[in-house]
Amino acid sequence: MNRRPTNGRPVRAGRLPGLLGVTVLGVLLTGCGIRATEIPTDFGPAPSRVRCSQTEADAAPAPAQGLPAQVFLRCGSSLVAVDRTVRMPEGTADSGQRRVRVAQGLLDQLSAPPAAAEKEAGYTTNVRGGMTVSGPRPGDPQDTLRLSVPPENLTSYALAQIVCTFSDSAAAEGDGSVVLGGRDDERARRYRCTDEVRARPGSTEPPSTVVTGG
Repeated sequence: MNRRPTNGRPVRAGRLPGLLGVTVLGVLLTGCGIRATEIPTDFGPAPSRVRCSQTEADAAPAPAQGLPAQVFLRCGSSLVAVDRTVRMPEGTADSGQRRVRVAQGLLDQLSAPPAAAEKEAGYTTNVRGGMTVSGPRPGDPQDTLRLSVPPENLTSYALAQIVCTFSDSAAAEGDGSVVLGGRDDERARRYRCTDEVRARPGSTEPPSTVVTGG
């Protein structure tokens, strides 16, 4: 059925419902604060699950008996503390010897592969195995820890992991810093773990100053 033409052409009534439907849809979308579009929109895949989840990391096997401690592992581009246990040999009574034992235990934990649940949550480590630690040399401050690999030869991630782990443990004095040196370094340096280091260990090295003796 055709209506009477208004401009010389007949208007088909069958097109009006479709046009009205589009108009109504546009009004509804505008009322909802959404701009109507005729272009298909691709929002991409659904977001992946959150990485660095402490809940997932807590699913790791229960630690063995020993000294409760925390080590800083890399997760994405930052450092996150996870729980560990450091085994202490019996008869470690001397404070200096105890400090070295704790530091070696923490170093071993840092270089060990993360547990399966931790890997699943996104945790990794940049500290390589085989590194050892010893106590101060003559003339060093009493809390000095000397590594078998000079600190300046470590990657920025590995150095940040070690500094932040040691400075927050019984291996240091508990003031947020740790004195480190290599076996052959003339002078050790006092390194500090800061919020910036924990947040950006790949681009922010732990600030340090030379120490001048015990």
